[in-house]
Amino acid sequence: MVVRFMKAAMRGVRAELAAGESGWEVVSSANAWHGMGYTSNSGQTVSVNSALTLSAAWACVKGNSEAIGSLPLAVYEKQSNGSRQKIEPDLAEVLTTSPNRGQTGLEFWEANAAHLLLRGNFYAERLMIGRRLVGLRPIFNVTPKRRDDGQFDYHFTEDGGRHVLPPERVFHVRGFGGGDGLGMSAIKYGTQSLGAALAADVTASKVFANGMMPAGLLKSDQELDPDQRGQLQNMLADFVGSNKAGKTMVLESGLEYSALSLNPEDAQLLDTRRFGVEDVCRWFGTPPVVIGHAGQGQTMWGTGVEAIMLAWLRTGINPILRRNETRVLKDLIPPERRGKWFVEWNREAMLQMDSRAKGDFLSRMVAAGVMSSDESRDKLNLPRRGGAADDLRAQVATAPIDMLGRDKG
Repeated sequence: MVVRFMKAAMRGVRAELAAGESGWEVVSSANAWHGMGYTSNSGQTVSVNSALTLSAAWACVKGNSEAIGSLPLAVYEKQSNGSRQKIEPDLAEVLTTSPNRGQTGLEFWEANAAHLLLRGNFYAERLMIGRRLVGLRPIFNVTPKRRDDGQFDYHFTEDGGRHVLPPERVFHVRGFGGGDGLGMSAIKYGTQSLGAALAADVTASKVFANGMMPAGLLKSDQELDPDQRGQLQNMLADFVGSNKAGKTMVLESGLEYSALSLNPEDAQLLDTRRFGVEDVCRWFGTPPVVIGHAGQGQTMWGTGVEAIMLAWLRTGINPILRRNETRVLKDLIPPERRGKWFVEWNREAMLQMDSRAKGDFLSRMVAAGVMSSDESRDKLNLPRRGGAADDLRAQVATAPIDMLGRDKG
């Protein structure tokens, strides 16, 4: 079976305007899921494509998506004694290794997180052979239309034609919101904030494109004829542009230069752009320090930053993981296996790059009798020692007072 992967993403296609979505403006784009945007009060059109030109937005989406995509995912089965065992059915292959011909598991879940952060919804076609799931293929420019039974039919454009998939053929993960069955888009609701940040970038670019000042007047006590004015404009052109900054201009015949515009710091342009970074971070639930931006009076190191990073993992990363886990359980686990099978991302892998935190965690687990020495070695990809190393042990620091002095043998 030939699986077509992401053909829509390689073509600019016209997206259908969703009913009631006033303010949408079609914006041509090479990538299908970047195709529409909102016009902000600043005059800037905010789409996925334009928002990602902001370094703060790019860093937020990239950081969250890569963190989620890189975490290990596994399928487990609940045992009769309450424990769980890792299993590898066909579903595990689809979710972790090869969702489709064009993507790895990391790339698929990375894209999933990016869609949820930007659009609020992620859609993938369920590729089936009979009742068996054999793949998940992302689809774009999707317009969900509610049916009488409360579920959605999914309309989308691909290969120049309109297609409709029923709910049982679409894996639909909702982002924040979802009261009406759909997630809420940061692009839509953050239009004004993102538009202001885009406008500040445009303004800064124009300011620094002029090597002199943004605007000014040349004054003279003599009257210039048209030819002299033209010569003067040509002369000024040699001093305009960032690559000509620092050149010295010689004025003669009583000419004086008078600036009309303030420099960037006086206009507080730099402060505006700094605030824009923090404002963008709010929309994507990412602390500024995660993307390399420290607030005023804050350093990039220390226990305070460590606490911020842990808060980001709990409140930024974990909710997206839970959305995916519960949606897989609801829509992709075979009905006869629900209640027995479940999927889970390994949150412990977030400690992988922090050797001190990981060492403290493993030491505490072994000392408390939660994990054996061999199980902790598994976490470090070290070979098992066997024997007593596979026994659970507990460090006893206190004992009942009436047991003191008694022979424990």
